[in-house]
Amino acid sequence: MKPLTIVTSYSPEPFFEEILLEFLKSDLVENIIIISREEVYINVPGCSILAVDTLLSQETLEIILGNIRTQYLILLPKPLQISLEPDAIKSLMEISAYAKAGIVYTDFYDEDSHGRDFHPLNDYQPGSVRDDFDFGAMMFFFVPAIRNVLKEYGPMPHVKFAGLYALRLKVSIDYPVYHLNEPLYSVIKKDESSGIEKIFNYVDPRNVAVQKEMETVFTDYLKKINAYMPPHCLRDAAQESPVFPVEASVIIPVRNRESTITEAVKSALSQETDFPFNVIVVDNHSTDRTTSILADLARKHSALKHLIPAKNDLNIGGCWNEAIFSEHCGRYAVQLDSDDLYSSPHTLEKIVHILREGNYAMVIGSYTIVNFDLEEIPPGLIDHREWTDENGHNNALRINGLGAPRAFDTGIMRTMGFLNVSYGEDYAAALRICREHRIGRIYESLYLCRRWPGNTDAALSIVDANRNDAFKDKVRTDEILARQKMNRGDSC
Repeated sequence: MKPLTIVTSYSPEPFFEEILLEFLKSDLVENIIIISREEVYINVPGCSILAVDTLLSQETLEIILGNIRTQYLILLPKPLQISLEPDAIKSLMEISAYAKAGIVYTDFYDEDSHGRDFHPLNDYQPGSVRDDFDFGAMMFFFVPAIRNVLKEYGPMPHVKFAGLYALRLKVSIDYPVYHLNEPLYSVIKKDESSGIEKIFNYVDPRNVAVQKEMETVFTDYLKKINAYMPPHCLRDAAQESPVFPVEASVIIPVRNRESTITEAVKSALSQETDFPFNVIVVDNHSTDRTTSILADLARKHSALKHLIPAKNDLNIGGCWNEAIFSEHCGRYAVQLDSDDLYSSPHTLEKIVHILREGNYAMVIGSYTIVNFDLEEIPPGLIDHREWTDENGHNNALRINGLGAPRAFDTGIMRTMGFLNVSYGEDYAAALRICREHRIGRIYESLYLCRRWPGNTDAALSIVDANRNDAFKDKVRTDEILARQKMNRGDSC
């Protein structure tokens, strides 16, 4: 028997049979299993049809595992048009054996009529637990590893959408997930959904059933690796705290936002509250008119504190530290980005009242996506209703963000501080907080979030997007290790 089985979803596209024939050219491929929910006819020897709804379900994967006898398995979750490099399959087998890996995945090329471009992927680490972690178009499995982890950790849960996610998490507990930094195939590119749609897939109401399954699978995984935090471990924010000059401060880090900073500051200053507040703008050495605009506004509004850091190496997180450790900062520190606006003059009051009433260390609101002219654009409201008080602090490790606007108990944040980075500093802070403290949520829109070419995440290259994703994976890695350490010490 040859050592490899291929499993792929069916595609009616003309290229599909060409892909099958290309795989079958290899003397290492025993057979190909084609997943199709409809009756189809494939005139290619060595192929069989498995009539099921989806490759991603637990039921389908159990049927496949129950029928294959080969040592290796390649899964092609999406019916993409791919082309293998010479000896690609042999290389995958050699790497799997050398690294004793349960899963191997590789870089690839994006190919179109203009040529092909190298498409690198990120290395897998303990924090690479997002259900949408990018493995490319092919996942190579060592079948004995699958059988061993299913025996050790129990069968996959009865899920329709999260079967493959559950499988790779189980395999990753005991076996390396190996990234080969070599492109072994090409993907013929087609039109894809826009970047903004991809960013917000996990909060799309249409994906609720999928996300619930993913959360269930991920929570079980955290328990198996001793990183799950029971809700009773979470504490209230301390009632007693130092004396602060005001009850709340709106924090706005800024650099070179001359076209939007005036609107943002006025949005903050126009808040109507039953408590004293101020607005702290940390001007990170702007080189356009931002500094002069802020200086003029500060002369007119005593509640505006215009800070220019002494340091020249600060990112957004470092600017936040400048604000929360300043003598001007209030009991609560509330976020506003320099190109965004609060949706009403009552936003600040709502946030602070929730912080007080719930004794929360942090409160996260909801926001509406708008264009530069403040007109709502898809996907509209982002409210993160996947959060639950019982499990949100665990599920936060699976998703890539927790929402906005964010507000913090200043006393608690002064014990932790922000990472001096300009991407993910808020996510890292939220994970650190919810390891020990309760987080409150507001599900109505409090904030207008502009999407425009000036956004820091606009039109990212693959390399930049990978760097951002790898950073958040590292944040999750550190947080998982910290939670495992807490659990070993029974500190909760």
